[in-house]
Amino acid sequence: MASIFTKIINGEIPSYKVAEDEDFYAFLDINPNAKGHTLCIPKKEVDKIFDLDEDTYMGLMAFSRKVAKALEKTVECKRVGIAVVGLEVPHVHVHLIPLNNMSEMTFQHKVSLTEDEFSTLADKINAAM
Repeated sequence: MASIFTKIINGEIPSYKVAEDEDFYAFLDINPNAKGHTLCIPKKEVDKIFDLDEDTYMGLMAFSRKVAKALEKTVECKRVGIAVVGLEVPHVHVHLIPLNNMSEMTFQHKVSLTEDEFSTLADKINAAM
């Protein structure tokens, strides 16, 4: 059965897309730790990051770096943190979280944005790519 992320890639579930190329997709987390919290995923559905083939792994890291650089240009923050947890969705995903304090990295601190704020932010990050 396809993961929720595969359904997002296929357009079956809407998302606030930030970036996309042939192999990877980035979108805003709808339950963000901080404004700009973005998920980067391979289009290939693999459960665990270290089960990715080396080329896909390295490609995901390079793609995530590009998205993180665009986040830094778009969202005021001290740095962009990175986390790979993968327990909730069985599809590799990299969390990019604009950070101003450590609580934003705990996955217990959440912020709310309106649909318009999500859309505008996704467009601004994409433009910074």
